Amino acid sequence: MFTEIKGLKTEYLISGEGSIPVLLLHGWGASFDTYRGVISALSDRCRLYAVNFPGCGQSEIMPEPWHLDDYCDFVLEFIEKMGIDNPILIGHSHGGRVTMKLCADGRLNPPKIVLLDAAGLIPKKSFKQKMRARNFKAIKKVLSLPIIKNHSEGLLNRARAHYGSADYNAAPPVLRQTLVKLVNVDIRDILPNIKCPSLLIWGENDTATPLADAKVIESLIPDAGLCVIKGTGHFSFCEKPYEAHAILRSFIK
Repeated sequence: MFTEIKGLKTEYLISGEGSIPVLLLHGWGASFDTYRGVISALSDRCRLYAVNFPGCGQSEIMPEPWHLDDYCDFVLEFIEKMGIDNPILIGHSHGGRVTMKLCADGRLNPPKIVLLDAAGLIPKKSFKQKMRARNFKAIKKVLSLPIIKNHSEGLLNRARAHYGSADYNAAPPVLRQTLVKLVNVDIRDILPNIKCPSLLIWGENDTATPLADAKVIESLIPDAGLCVIKGTGHFSFCEKPYEAHAILRSFIK
């Protein structure tokens, strides 16, 4: 199904026969398809709404780079347009970042939230990561000089491919610029403002949003609990679905 949010054609789905409203927000570069198992597991007790962020699934891409607040506005407009009454929020990775920002700012006061391997903290970079970033900035500066700028696009793209992350390299330019804005936002200072019960489900071996981040988030949100799924990575709820679904069903009653 499609609707228009912030002037963009937006893909969404509604599923479930239960009475508890739940809004699912997916991670960066993914879509609501990652939640198919969760939807099946909760459909007997919940009415589930899932929306694809701009540039994901079949949702139209935004014309200009977005900030985190733009994603928050997008979610609020979707909730209003769908007439969803005070939903529980479930957010994976970037969807978790949006969830935490909405709640910490007081723009939403849901009964509960679930954070699945959520983003939102700026991790400390290793020496190797710092050197890679420094090298790319130096190369970009040289290749952007007026004297060679018109002839260096191919070399700059090769440098991006070498030094950039997989998410960065896979994205079109407007999403690359958006990703840079997002990963440079750290929301830890506002996390104590989240007052609702918060469940964290995390992969033991997550390298995108490390388990250390989960422990920081748990310590800062007043009413939070962390469940670690052994032997899983950044998509812990997909890698061991039965374990994740059991935890979710216990939390959402």
